[in-house]
Amino acid sequence: MLDPKDITAVILAGGQGLRMQGADKGLLPLWGRPLVSHVLERLAPQVGRVLINANRNLDHYRALATVIPDDGYHFAGPLAGFEAGLTHAPSEWVLFVPCDSPLVPADLAARLCAAVHRHDQIAVVDDGTQLHAATALIHQSLLPSLCNYLDGGDRKLQLWYEHHQLVPVDFSDQAEAFYNLNTPEALVALEGRGKA
Repeated sequence: MLDPKDITAVILAGGQGLRMQGADKGLLPLWGRPLVSHVLERLAPQVGRVLINANRNLDHYRALATVIPDDGYHFAGPLAGFEAGLTHAPSEWVLFVPCDSPLVPADLAARLCAAVHRHDQIAVVDDGTQLHAATALIHQSLLPSLCNYLDGGDRKLQLWYEHHQLVPVDFSDQAEAFYNLNTPEALVALEGRGKA
């Protein structure tokens, strides 16, 4: 089985935050700390190394971890972050997690690693109701496919996934861990619930 300590995690914080009035989502405060800090705190014990994909406020992010901006596909959504991560990660397997998922479980990396058996497989979180497409474990050998897709002008994550074998990993026992903070209201609601 793939050892989680042999993989790199990349926190996706490179978006434009359009649904958050253009805010840099990773730096929005939750329980007194930036969202990205919560994700980093949960991921770091699970994997060999954590990188942050960011395109703004780089000094803030560099204070936390090594930063990798989008290179050739600036602000092209999660796939641009995938490209940056697969290009720069020091490991063959890369775990991607959005910066607006501050409750990711402590066994995320272990369960995704256990699900893949071949390099052409992509392990994706399934919370029992929906796939969380941007929380995925991907092998570096898929980088050429990803670049070809992006070079063609497409940006939709699900359409690229259709070219590969997805392995949904059941996290229905921890569905709340993938609570996405896509709006200011969602952030306020989670703040009000108190720290998990």
